[in-house]
Amino acid sequence: MEISARNSFKGTVKKVVHGSVSSEITLEVAPGVELVSIITKSSAEKLGLVEGKQAYAVVKSSDVIIAID
Repeated sequence: MEISARNSFKGTVKKVVHGSVSSEITLEVAPGVELVSIITKSSAEKLGLVEGKQAYAVVKSSDVIIAID
């Protein structure tokens, strides 16, 4: 994976909360360290984000973007 953002953190999906339009994704990037991102529900489903899956928190400016390999 190559991206323009300089900061990315690999972690494990700890929690997924789906709403009608958006999903709240919690990643554990280190023991006791969690990052939370709100993404569209369709993106969460397309990425197959479920508890236990490995993913990345990609930070660019004020946004946290979720990515997978």
